[in-house]
Amino acid sequence: MATHVTAARGVPAAAAAPGGELGRVVPSRGVWRMTWVRFTRHRLALVGLCVAGILALAALLAPLISPYPPNKTNLSAILEAPTMAHPMGTDELGRDLLTRILHGGRVSLAVGVLAVALSVTIGTTVGALAGFFGGRLDNTLMRFVDFMISMPTIFVLIILASLYGTKPATIVLVIGGLRWMGTSRLVRGSFLSLREREFVEAARCLGASAPRIILRHILPNAVGPIIVAASLGVAGAILTESSLSYLGLGIQPPMASWGNMLRNAQEQMFRAPWTAVFPGLMIFLSVLSINYIGDGLRDAFDPRKVNEAR
Repeated sequence: MATHVTAARGVPAAAAAPGGELGRVVPSRGVWRMTWVRFTRHRLALVGLCVAGILALAALLAPLISPYPPNKTNLSAILEAPTMAHPMGTDELGRDLLTRILHGGRVSLAVGVLAVALSVTIGTTVGALAGFFGGRLDNTLMRFVDFMISMPTIFVLIILASLYGTKPATIVLVIGGLRWMGTSRLVRGSFLSLREREFVEAARCLGASAPRIILRHILPNAVGPIIVAASLGVAGAILTESSLSYLGLGIQPPMASWGNMLRNAQEQMFRAPWTAVFPGLMIFLSVLSINYIGDGLRDAFDPRKVNEAR
């Protein structure tokens, strides 16, 4: 988010300062502070932020939290119920389930975040070009977006995962490459509105190049909706990765992910329900908490609520 500080008669204050530039975006700490205040008023969003932070921190510190190697088998401790030694029990190979969940969280959360980073980058680029230049380029890019949206996503994901393998990097590329269309439409709409504003016209009059106008003047003002879309996209990417892994087309054993842990647990779900309950619970908590964070960010960046924090 950014504001445009203007002097009398609509002339930007940046032009009056030494070395100032007419129409330049001036970041405002106050805008970010008010956004944070509005976000903190969303109690479920704060809870979601705490839960997501705990899950991410636990996954990051997995070797320090659990003393067991994630892939070490123990045939004398197969399908043990939760105990003090194994707080979440063991799986069909005697591996500590807590350790597997923590290391699986590393994979699932990393895949979700990196896939969304890729999709937001692609979507922002396409939407910015379409919204800023308009005309034939806009029509061409938007028809391509319509074509991508019409494709059956899960079917394409399965085909690509089968053709190019199931390494984490491949899964990130596959998910990120098929989840950028919504962001592109969102960014295009913002650019169509912002490109007609006075500060953009002022920058054009001063001879600013198109890339400079896009990156320095328009994009900072469209960052709010992009952040909201990215936060909500992480939850969808985690679910997609879990679905692919559950189908056997995602992360492959012995590397743990929450999705393939659910797949391995389906044969002993009734005999040892903890093997399915705990991975499923992690997926549920992570997706729910990220969705609440997205709801809070959406309310915080809503311009209709700007005055509520004052």
